[in-house]
Amino acid sequence: MIGKKIYNLCKIIFPYNRSLTGNGNRTTLNILKKYCPKLKTKEVPSGTKVFDWVIPKEWNVKEAWIKGPDNKKFADFSKNNLHLVGYSKKIKKKISLKNLEKKLYYLKKEPRAIPYVTSYYKEDWGFCISYKMRKKLRHGQYTINIDSELKKGHLTYGEILIPGKIKKEIFLSTYICHPSMANNETSGICVTIFLAKWLSSKKRKFSYRIVFLPETIGSITYLNKYHKIMKKNIIAGFNVTCVGDNRSYSYLPSRSGSTIADKVGLHVLKWTDKNFKKYSWLDRVSDERQYCSPGIDLPVVSIIRTKPGAYKEYHTSLDNLNNVVSSKGLEGGYNVIKNAIEALENNCIPTTNFCCEPHISKYFAINTAKEYQRERNLYKSIIPKWTDLKNSKYYKIRVMLNIASCSDGKNTLLDIAEKCNLPIWDLYPIVDELKNKRIIKIIKL
Repeated sequence: MIGKKIYNLCKIIFPYNRSLTGNGNRTTLNILKKYCPKLKTKEVPSGTKVFDWVIPKEWNVKEAWIKGPDNKKFADFSKNNLHLVGYSKKIKKKISLKNLEKKLYYLKKEPRAIPYVTSYYKEDWGFCISYKMRKKLRHGQYTINIDSELKKGHLTYGEILIPGKIKKEIFLSTYICHPSMANNETSGICVTIFLAKWLSSKKRKFSYRIVFLPETIGSITYLNKYHKIMKKNIIAGFNVTCVGDNRSYSYLPSRSGSTIADKVGLHVLKWTDKNFKKYSWLDRVSDERQYCSPGIDLPVVSIIRTKPGAYKEYHTSLDNLNNVVSSKGLEGGYNVIKNAIEALENNCIPTTNFCCEPHISKYFAINTAKEYQRERNLYKSIIPKWTDLKNSKYYKIRVMLNIASCSDGKNTLLDIAEKCNLPIWDLYPIVDELKNKRIIKIIKL
């Protein structure tokens, strides 16, 4: 089961301290290479200007902890990397509880949770603890130890390029800057590498550009170098985030909301979960902010399970592999994006080869006239929706005739699926039959 395989990879990479930069990112990418050897690691130096931004110093941590008046350690980075505020500078000092309080982060509304806090672009330090732990702290002297390093280094990202039959590309992006949280964003990393593995298994129509990079600064860095070729070649893209829970499905559109990626995303979700949550561009939360920004305008959408920020465990230690992410949830996240990719691969413009309806019985064995009439009468008198007759030959004939009637050289297969009120994947084998019988011809997109 693919969900179990993805979940097992989640368990492997979950503990690493990922951030905008650092060895945790490199280690994660090296692990991913074992699943898809096409992955190439690339690095861009600190201090590089990328549009309006500058790549920060590289950050690595050896250890970090607080020792209380009782000489006992807590907020130990080695036990949970969320305890340390991301990008905390090196410091070792004694401090009173009153002054320590200014550097502590906790959530009163979620007393068991360790919050996720960062200070990427302002040199500072701090610790994150549960509110339950905060209530146990007593007045006295506390020893602070953060053995970290901020130096000129590199931003590291991973890239997979899979050539297809044509140069036009489908784009997948996920981010590797979040440390030990499961849905956001261990799930996106692991689902994306398994999609890459699947895409690499055979020659596809489209080429594929797949990236694993730190959120915001990573996508900006990548666009700074490749935006011209991406604008030229990418026909659809998916930002892969929060795809591991089994609570819901969600959709976040491109800025225009009218691209082929939007159309495919909405179609697939409609036939995956009729109760999926549809958001607007104003609800954007991730790297779609960069890919769809003015001047870039890539056709990128997000097909999500539960949207970042829309579940209570978000950006806390409660977003773990026990509470939020499951094999079933990951499998659902994988399949919905896989179905969207297959819809793009199979989309085409069917065109009928002659005027008027095809004489269908010339091409396909159907029931006797009496049986056929009985099914027609059943359809007319009892069942209000012809799609409810899926197990009958009449249903298949209806679908064939509906496809033929819409095959005017203007409608795509996705258009026809929408007109027929059917998932596009139900049409694949029927279109193949019609093509093989030369009732229709296919114009490739």
